[in-house]
Amino acid sequence: MASTLERSLSILEYLAQRPTGKTLSTMAEELALPLSACHRLLGDLVRCGYVRQTRDHGDYALTTKLAALGLSYLGGSGIVELAQPVIDRLAEASGELVRLAIVDGDRLTFVAKAQGARFGLRYDPDMGIDVRLSCSAAGHAWLMTLTEERALELIVRQGFGDPRDYGPRAPTGWKAVVDLLAQDRARGVSQMHEMYAPGMSAMAAPVRRPGEAATGVITIAGPAIRLTAQRMEELGAPLLAAAEELALATAASPILARRPGAPR
Repeated sequence: MASTLERSLSILEYLAQRPTGKTLSTMAEELALPLSACHRLLGDLVRCGYVRQTRDHGDYALTTKLAALGLSYLGGSGIVELAQPVIDRLAEASGELVRLAIVDGDRLTFVAKAQGARFGLRYDPDMGIDVRLSCSAAGHAWLMTLTEERALELIVRQGFGDPRDYGPRAPTGWKAVVDLLAQDRARGVSQMHEMYAPGMSAMAAPVRRPGEAATGVITIAGPAIRLTAQRMEELGAPLLAAAEELALATAASPILARRPGAPR
């Protein structure tokens, strides 16, 4: 049976993906929690300032307290100061959304971004989310630095992306992922066409110093009509240069410093 702490964290993670909030009954059902226990935990989270009710006896939603803690942590790490100039330059050169994700244990999370598109369609998904490893360019850029056994372990633990929730070309089996990773390794960067989101393309490169494990991933993402296969080929060198520049700066940030784990 899950502990009180585990249940409380599951509620926070659940609400983080639902910014408009959810009712008590819906939350209890979807998290498989007893209604009374869910109500009690929400009461504790409300009292501590992490959750609020949008109206009397209505939906529960997160406050900004949890986000503020995360921003405070990132601000103290120096990651934004180090990464933002590099991200900004690549966004300007590519004309698309550029993001940095960091490796944190078994997770890959976006922490910084810059939007290079000045007009037309802009692709800009939420920050702070855990990356879906099986069908995202960021996920594959990290996985391609690992052994196949380790990559499979991470994907199985998280689950495959369902094409109904992601892009129509999202891989749903290990063989498809292995084939894609082989292509990614040959190029040195990962490339995705309508795998993470319909009508969208993305590419990514690992942030990694020679002989060490990857500490992060830098991505370029945008509408497939602009970010074509030819355009991604043109952006391969600038992307790798940005990843190398970020890797050289990793020693100055405790977040991007070398983490445990052997390189591929």
